[in-house]
Amino acid sequence: MQKVLISIPDNLMERMRTVLPSRQRSKIISRLLEAEVEKREADLYQCALDVENDKVLNNEMKEWDTTIGDGIDDETW
Repeated sequence: MQKVLISIPDNLMERMRTVLPSRQRSKIISRLLEAEVEKREADLYQCALDVENDKVLNNEMKEWDTTIGDGIDDETW
């Protein structure tokens, strides 16, 4: 478990203190963050699937395969 310092607008903090018992705040905030993270992860996963299934993009990428073994050596820094 980690403690995190975040900024919350004064009016929201006041409302939160009014309606949420102090011993439940971390749990509630964690659930809200978890839901948001899961939503964003799902959106990113769907975006990756869309890119993977994009036939036009995949055909264009195949054209770039001709550059493999073109004689240009990898840079060694």
